[in-house]
Amino acid sequence: MATKSILKDININEKHMGCNFISALENAEDKSCKEVVLSKTYNTIRREQIKSLFGIHHGE
Repeated sequence: MATKSILKDININEKHMGCNFISALENAEDKSCKEVVLSKTYNTIRREQIKSLFGIHHGE
């Protein structure tokens, strides 16, 4: 799932929309997800390293 989709605001304006939302949450509660196995290597970098890549100096 994309990060943008989980951070999206939702507006529930009608009663049936609220009921549908609650139903979807209850339905998802008992479902399990597939385990993700990473097939590529990766490196974790710190915030300072990202800033350095873009030429942003400390304090800016």
